[in-house]
Amino acid sequence: QVRLVESGGGLVQAGGSLRLSCAADGRTDSMSAMGWFRQAPGKEREFVGGVSGTGGSTSYARTMKGRFTISKDNAKNTVYLQINTLKPEDTAVYYCAADRGNYFGPVAGAYDYWGQGTQVTVSS
Repeated sequence: QVRLVESGGGLVQAGGSLRLSCAADGRTDSMSAMGWFRQAPGKEREFVGGVSGTGGSTSYARTMKGRFTISKDNAKNTVYLQINTLKPEDTAVYYCAADRGNYFGPVAGAYDYWGQGTQVTVSS
């Protein structure tokens, strides 16, 4: 079993930046690629981006390109989500997910493990 724990969320003013972390423990050898999703109040969960098992490849939702950067530190079993120039519409719970294979695309159902989420609130 793999446990994912997100951190780094909080309240930030518009225009600011945050770096979210997702640390994995447990049977981390059973996971490979990872992804970030977010869910705003009253909205469906949406894909932010993902990173391959090696960390060498990333993918982003079209609307997330530019302000969001995903990176992965395999030595620490941690994936990061850097968000710059935050906007009020970025307010959401951000979740990380891990796949046993090397899928890091937008289909939430393809991921095997999920964290509990971290709240990001952006004030205007």
